[in-house]
Amino acid sequence: MILPFTDEQFFGVFAAYNSLLWPAALVLWVATAVVCIAWLRGRASRSSLVPGLLAVHWIWVGLAYHAAFFTRINPAAWLFSGLFVVEAGMLAWYGLVRGRIRFTERASSMRYVASVMLIAYALAYPVIAQAEGHAYPQVPTFGVPCPSTILTIGFLLAADPPLPRLVAVVPILWALIGGSGALLFGVRADFMLLVAGVALIGDVLRPTARRGLVGRVATGSGTIDAAPRQAHRSA
Repeated sequence: MILPFTDEQFFGVFAAYNSLLWPAALVLWVATAVVCIAWLRGRASRSSLVPGLLAVHWIWVGLAYHAAFFTRINPAAWLFSGLFVVEAGMLAWYGLVRGRIRFTERASSMRYVASVMLIAYALAYPVIAQAEGHAYPQVPTFGVPCPSTILTIGFLLAADPPLPRLVAVVPILWALIGGSGALLFGVRADFMLLVAGVALIGDVLRPTARRGLVGRVATGSGTIDAAPRQAHRSA
């Protein structure tokens, strides 16, 4: 794949972002940790804390990272910026206005464990990225696309069904786009982004299969129930 920038320029974007905006990234990390703890304790199940936090993440990444920094080396970053702003709008619309992103039901054990693991991974992302050999400030930290997407997918997996499908589209797209960084730039921390994207795809498709199965069972049950009544009328 031919990219319009070099590896040095790519990591230089992170260096510029970290050098200028590290206080804001730190505040975002602390706020995220507080909301995550509240969610784990069951205090954010009906509130707008989680969707509000996620909307902040996506608008921040879209404007403060993509538009302000990444566009310097990649014209496609304007498109990425637009996608992230749109996702922020959808999270605000479905989560804050419509109230369709809630956490009142306990997810299945597998989904809950996957959610907690992804959320914890997103919070630990800056440490993981540095531990694999990338030196600060030329390293992805927090408030950048990949950890924010991992965090979002973690919460979406734990949300009450049915999840509005439009909310999942951009995170899945970025899981594929951003996850390629694990291969192209050696950011191995982003392999988890690919895993998270696959998990969200499976979770989004699974309700359709369940509804189809329930519908077929209900139809079959109705047919079976109708048979004795028809036989009785014939008699």
